[in-house]
Amino acid sequence: MISVTLMRLVLVAVAGAALVGVPAYGQEEKEGKAAIPADLLEDEHVREELAVNEFTAPSIAKIFESLEALAPLPMLKYQRDVTSKMPLNRADLAVELGFLIADGFLVVQAGELTKVEPMAADLTRYGKALGAGEKVNRHAASLLESARKQDVPQLKKELAATQKDVELELVALRDPDLAHLISLGGWIRALQVSSGAVEVQFSEERAKQVMREDIADYYSSIVTSLEPRISERPNFVAMRDLLAGLSREMVVDGNPATKERMTEIHKQATKLVELALQRQEQ
Repeated sequence: MISVTLMRLVLVAVAGAALVGVPAYGQEEKEGKAAIPADLLEDEHVREELAVNEFTAPSIAKIFESLEALAPLPMLKYQRDVTSKMPLNRADLAVELGFLIADGFLVVQAGELTKVEPMAADLTRYGKALGAGEKVNRHAASLLESARKQDVPQLKKELAATQKDVELELVALRDPDLAHLISLGGWIRALQVSSGAVEVQFSEERAKQVMREDIADYYSSIVTSLEPRISERPNFVAMRDLLAGLSREMVVDGNPATKERMTEIHKQATKLVELALQRQEQ
């Protein structure tokens, strides 16, 4: 006889699939969709049980964990001012929220905890605009408290939880594309800073931390699969092509990493930042 717990999980999975319009757990994912790199996936089993695995995006926290070997990252060299005028387009809001969360990890990693307060205020603004204001407000309050206590591990946990809660809210609102765009924005920001760090202090081992063709290939696939009103925007078409080129440039098997290759990757990452932050006015 099926246990009550198992039955509950099955019912939740079916209900979750109906809510977001995806196959129930155990059915195949869409053909041609790249798999999320395993080391960037957070809470995999829970999300599979909720049947939202197809919409789960790589964790920005996991992205930064993979770059800890490159610390300290040159945050001051790549500081970014957040404009008070927010974008009108929801896709742009999502990408910029990803940048904000990534900036939070950079600020914390650099020990610049005095910058947490304005960053938390920006997170609140963007979360509210995307329809997840209540959840982001709670995390913003916890970020301020953790900064006051100089609790760096808790700050990182709150930033990771912010992405996760906004992602689940977007899935519930049937906006899964935006969840992927938050993650994409975070990765682009991380790539800009990390590739710049390795270019300045180059070693083949450090370069391998950045040259992840599987991640670039995943995001190239994601941009291609976005709904047409997003994927056909000129800046997203250009981003897709850049990501596909980065995927090829980052291959290290039989092609040793060199400083020249890292310089080119950093150049392409800078272009990605410029394209990702281009807003569409409505």
